[in-house]
Parts: sequence; C-alpha cells; structure tokens
Amino acid sequence: MRKAIVINGSPRAERGNTARLLAPFIEGMEAAGAEVRLFHAAHMTIKPCSGELHCWDEKPGQCIHTDEMEVLYPLLRQAETLVLATPVYIPLPGEMQNFMNRLCPLVDPSLETRDGRTQARFRPDVIIARIALVATSGWWEAGNCDTVVHIAQELAAKAGVEFGGALLRPHAHLIWEKGNPTEKGQAVLEAVRRAGNELIASGSISQKTLIAAGKPLCGQEEYRQAWNRSYGQTSGDTAE
Repeated sequence: MRKAIVINGSPRAERGNTARLLAPFIEGMEAAGAEVRLFHAAHMTIKPCSGELHCWDEKPGQCIHTDEMEVLYPLLRQAETLVLATPVYIPLPGEMQNFMNRLCPLVDPSLETRDGRTQARFRPDVIIARIALVATSGWWEAGNCDTVVHIAQELAAKAGVEFGGALLRPHAHLIWEKGNPTEKGQAVLEAVRRAGNELIASGSISQKTLIAAGKPLCGQEEYRQAWNRSYGQTSGDTAE
C-alpha cells in the first residue's frame, strides 16, 4: 500500500478549518489505496532549525535536535507522498515553518543545476516522490495563498520531486453554516475528496478539480462588507 504523510500546520490543529477540509481530502487519498498518517504540528514539539548543518557535515542525515521530529523522520523516509496543509498567516504558522526547515536532514547536500538553478535532492533512502499543498485562507481571493504556494513549490524543486498540486480554499469558513456544509460547500467538499483521490491515483491533482475546490462561495464585495461588519466578533474563526 502506498504511504502518505499529511502535516497539518494549523495552530488550531483538529479544531480549525484546515483540519475540516483535510478530512474529505484524506478520505479521497485512502479510497485510492493510500495508507495515510496525519500529524498536527501544534501537538508536537518541533524545535527551530539551528542552521548549523550538523545533519550535512558531522552526522549526515541526523538532526542535532532531539524532539518529536525523530518520530517523523523514519515515516517520511518511507512515504511516497507528503501533503503540507496550512492556513495562510504571514505567510506560514510558526509550527509549519519549523517542520519544513527541519526537513534538512532528509536532503543530500550534493548540489546540481536543474532548470538553470542550484538544487539538491532528497537522500537515496527517502522515497518521497511528490509534495502537495492544501491551503486555507480567511480572505476572499485565492491569490492570498500565492506566497504559500511558492514556498511549497520551491521545497519540491529543491528536493528534486514532483509538485502534486496546490488545493487552495479561500474564505474556507463559508463552506459550513452552523456546523453543516451549505449546498455550495458540499460541492466544494466533494471536489476536495476527488482531489485527494487524484493525488494518489495519478500523482497530481487535475486543474478542473482544483478550480472546483476553490470556487468562490459568494461575491467579493459581498464578502468584504460582511467581513467588515463582523470583524472583531467572528474573525477569529475564519482564517484556518
């Protein structure tokens, strides 16, 4: 069975909209035959990278820190797919940034030139073949996720693996009303489930499915006015 690791970088862990969106995405992955392990970065102790490159120089492949990344490293080495899931902050929550920086021990420091740029690759014992992104945002437009998309794409490029796609869900909180999906929200969740299935079945998510998953649920001006009326009362529930 193909193995996949999903990292939810939301500080709200399973309580946030990122986790709620991940549920059907993971269902789709599992329906396609993947064995999925989900981890919430907020529930783990992951220290910031010290930048000493101990994992490249003194003990190749071993991090100088002793924390819960030691649980993740062997699982990551055995997984074909890595999914990064995160709300958009400015640009990433600290827990997700720490996780991504701490992937350094999995990277071989031997450099090469690809597409005119200096790049590296995962070490030979790391079988990750693709990295995908699931991003939620409290703002109306999907473009609010652009910086996070670029970061995920750069990580895939630097590790020498495929980028499986970026599922972007702006104004994610509007999928649900009083805890239940709206009619439009249900259509989004069905597309999200399809996206997870496609990622495992074909290695990437189709553009058609990505568009369906990110479809606007209201007009931009309508959204702006509603946000401004409620800001300071419910805005804390909208971003992730």
